[in-house]
Amino acid sequence: MSLTLEQVQRIAHLARVEISASEASTTRDHLNGIFELIEQMQAVNTAGVEPMAHAQDLSQRLRDDAVTEADRRAAFQAVAPETEAGLYLVPKVIE
Repeated sequence: MSLTLEQVQRIAHLARVEISASEASTTRDHLNGIFELIEQMQAVNTAGVEPMAHAQDLSQRLRDDAVTEADRRAAFQAVAPETEAGLYLVPKVIE
């Protein structure tokens, strides 16, 4: 897929971006380069390749999931303007 100069100008118009003819030409070349790279990447056979969570084979050091702070919910809700059933009540802003 490649873009024409008219398509780039239309995209700029829709994005409310004013670009000159030389900027549109440069932008077209950059976008077409990106599309070429995408086409090359899509042409690669990835059947049987397991997706990676990270580019490097790293593992995170995990710690035990333990509570480190005391439950202060009652203290926080005591100073709140309005609460109900453990929830904070706020004014309605959208009707």
